[in-house]
Amino acid sequence: MARIAGVDIPDKKRGEIALTYIFGIGRSASKSILTKAGVSYDKKVSDWTEDEASAIRNIIATEHKTEGVLRSEVQLNIKRLMDIGSYRGLRHRKGLPTRGQRTKNNSRTRKGKRKTVANKKKATK
Repeated sequence: MARIAGVDIPDKKRGEIALTYIFGIGRSASKSILTKAGVSYDKKVSDWTEDEASAIRNIIATEHKTEGVLRSEVQLNIKRLMDIGSYRGLRHRKGLPTRGQRTKNNSRTRKGKRKTVANKKKATK
């Protein structure tokens, strides 16, 4: 296991895929990192030399926000939206989708488990 940015990267995967295990690095970012480091995309992590691994570590440390720093920044952005009372902030506060999706049928991930509401009984005369 290689350890980059505080994350254990799987040895048996290709470098391009393995770097995506780090929060804040996707496919395109991992490709650009490997290109700058001069490492082939298809090379498995177990085949990296120590020099290649250290070059990748340096590039990630200097040019990318990852893991804890990025997570805290995202949380601060959400908190800012909630504090200023914007529409997106209110949706975050209520636990509803923030990007315009309909909520009548779907959005169970955001709304949580179903809460059944009892029917009113008709009044008898």
